[in-house]
Amino acid sequence: MWKDAIFAYLHFTAIFALVWFLAKEWTLLKAGVDKLDPRRLALADMGFGISAGAVVAAGVARLTWGAKPWAFYAHNPVFHTKMALFVVVGLISIAPTRAFLRWRKAAIADANFRVATAEWQRIKRVVLIEMHLLGLIPLLAVLMARGIGYRG
Repeated sequence: MWKDAIFAYLHFTAIFALVWFLAKEWTLLKAGVDKLDPRRLALADMGFGISAGAVVAAGVARLTWGAKPWAFYAHNPVFHTKMALFVVVGLISIAPTRAFLRWRKAAIADANFRVATAEWQRIKRVVLIEMHLLGLIPLLAVLMARGIGYRG
């Protein structure tokens, strides 16, 4: 029981970090195209990626050594939907990551570098979409934890 509680705690902590870093990206982007700090955006995005890896690692630990058997997850379409949504968020996050790294590199090379307004707006929109999709995952987790969708 302690092992499952520790894995759950690590999983939740990683999820909170993931949400914090994505919110940090949004806050930095929302400051405006003229106030963008590509270095801080790239650092926030790196934190987002690391915390996403931690979410996956802790989740796998819960699947493997947690209190609920693998069958609970394997036979639950809500779990599969939750995982698919997490993958979609991860795939969507590639565009901002590439932009932040490109912006940081350009800012290092040229102190007068400015992000094009259209690109800033597009990336800001993508991060907002990530945030909304990420917000659906806890709903699916709550449904799954209560056995909704389980066909075991």
